[in-house]
Amino acid sequence: MKHIIICSLILMIAIQVAAQEKKEIFYADPTIHVDGGKYYLTGTGGHRGGPSGFSVLESKDLKNWYPPAGATDGLHMIMTKGDQAFGESGFWAPQILKVDATYYLTYTANEQTVLTQSNSVLGPYRQKDVLPIDDSEKNIDSFIFEDDGKYYLYHVRFNNGNYLWVAEFDLEKGQIKPETLRQCLRQTEEWEATPNYESSPIMEGPTVFKLKDKYYLFYSANHFMNIDYAVGYAVADSPNGPWIKQKGSPIIHRSIVGENGSGHGDFFEGLDGQLYYVYHVHFNEDQVSPRRTRIVPVVKEWDAETGLYKFSVEADQVIVPLATQN
Repeated sequence: MKHIIICSLILMIAIQVAAQEKKEIFYADPTIHVDGGKYYLTGTGGHRGGPSGFSVLESKDLKNWYPPAGATDGLHMIMTKGDQAFGESGFWAPQILKVDATYYLTYTANEQTVLTQSNSVLGPYRQKDVLPIDDSEKNIDSFIFEDDGKYYLYHVRFNNGNYLWVAEFDLEKGQIKPETLRQCLRQTEEWEATPNYESSPIMEGPTVFKLKDKYYLFYSANHFMNIDYAVGYAVADSPNGPWIKQKGSPIIHRSIVGENGSGHGDFFEGLDGQLYYVYHVHFNEDQVSPRRTRIVPVVKEWDAETGLYKFSVEADQVIVPLATQN
């Protein structure tokens, strides 16, 4: 009898250990929002799939990620198809922005950019009026940037390729100011168009921030299925440009971080004050999807000669975030 009890206990422990197994995370186009001493990770797809929309994981150390308390079957959806939010398919590239006590989630669906909001970082994110930001033409990969009380929407528009555009943005109305629309960049550099995967010009996945009165625009180039998908940057004196591409680009590329298809992510400042970039990579050398999530520390160095910051990554310190499977 005692032997049976011991075996049962061992079996129960083994089951609990298996249930707590940590596995890689498969968010593409990932973003990390820092709030209240925690990191919140979301992106295209997810570590466990689920309904159309966006799920989230949380962490305190960037390495170990967990579903928020109250998650159903280990999955917490912050925005779900049909729940007072625009879109039927193609839920891509979410971004979270906090303004005062309101959280905004901008994303792509039906190849349109969308703005939702919530009073909690964990959602649910919904719309009062269910519609896209600008339905005049297809546009994807939205990023909202605030500067001196003005908001700007960086995004991608299609014209025989994917190109980055910017427009002033009315956050309250959730609309761009069409008269302010302008294209940011054109494909000009060799690294932006390698022959490993033929495609129209592609520049996407924008992130923007300001340092010492200069504006830094980071973007990904090449088709996401290209092993040379990579991240570079440009600098301007205004949120509207003109943008000057920097010689240090790309700062993230398979030759640097050691994995194919490395790109389309977001910058964030860690709880330790370190600057990081979260991004995705191909599943392996022969397969693109599902794309794996990665985080890398970023080095920011002042260049007195140019009067600009230079950026690089600590490629030997790439973090492979792991999710606990409850």
